[in-house]
Amino acid sequence: MADITNSIESYRALALQVTCHAVNQASDRHAAQVMMHNTINRLAQQIAASIAFIGFDCRLIVLPEYFLTGFPMGEPLAVWGEKACIEMHGAEYEALSKIAQKHQIFLAGNAYELDPNFPDLYFQTCFVIDPSGAIILRYRRLNSLFAPTPGDVWEKYLDCYGLEGVFPVAKTAIGTLAALASEEILYPEVARCLVMRGAEIFLHSTSEVYSQNLTPKDAAKMSRAVENMTYVVSANTAGLVNSSIPIASVDGGSKIVDYRGIVLAQTGAGESMAAFAEIDLAALRRDRRRPGLNNLLSRQRFELYAQSYSQAQFYPANTMLDQAGDRQHFIQTQQKTIERLSQLGVI
Repeated sequence: MADITNSIESYRALALQVTCHAVNQASDRHAAQVMMHNTINRLAQQIAASIAFIGFDCRLIVLPEYFLTGFPMGEPLAVWGEKACIEMHGAEYEALSKIAQKHQIFLAGNAYELDPNFPDLYFQTCFVIDPSGAIILRYRRLNSLFAPTPGDVWEKYLDCYGLEGVFPVAKTAIGTLAALASEEILYPEVARCLVMRGAEIFLHSTSEVYSQNLTPKDAAKMSRAVENMTYVVSANTAGLVNSSIPIASVDGGSKIVDYRGIVLAQTGAGESMAAFAEIDLAALRRDRRRPGLNNLLSRQRFELYAQSYSQAQFYPANTMLDQAGDRQHFIQTQQKTIERLSQLGVI
């Protein structure tokens, strides 16, 4: 747990928009690891230069989704796990920890990660490294159509990590941090469960389509900020190279949204450190403690909805508890869910 005795009520955060260098075409694990460490070396230079420009009160940097590897393009689970997934205490985390230590920052990002408790699977993991170099938060993405999640092995995952491990927050000197992975910004329940545990700042690593028009994910960033009275620091990729998809498909729009839903900073396309802004924890906490119509957080009545949630079953849990399956498993499970809900008259 990070030291929170010297609380910092005002500092700057950066959503660092960098290019993702995919490892899909790497010949083997060693070649992929070389590419990952080249990425980390580039990041070390970009982070140092960004802090020098922004100022040394930049204490939080968020990196994009799967910035180390890109995402699987049809590779079987076992192949992607062997080639592109990193160890929970591996060399990649060690190298990133050195960056956090050198600059005395909190460094957040997202990677595909192996877990010895689940040897046939991997998880998409959001992490936070503190200025001492320790990993203080590890959140596994709960909603995915293409990768295993804790929900797919729910009973065993709870046995291993408990509910607090499913919805982790980190109380730190720069506020109570929580992570949201990519499209999970569209799932308000995830954010709610994190804010129930005290989250003040959502660290959103993403790789998404950027548009001058308001996209669903951008609308959701403002909604999650307003309804939970939290900051959202959202880092998008600056394109994806070494992949068969067009490079700029996921490029631009990294931003920081405050607890009122106001966009404080935003960048266009390309690699950029322009999405930085002040995080004013004192102001956030004042608003959270001020009675009135706008204090949406204190007005939540979760018990009114609990029974409806407990009685509903849409996408099932534990579908990979006894077998790893293949990539077709996810879409097949979704298709069966749609058929069942249609038969019930829900959709």
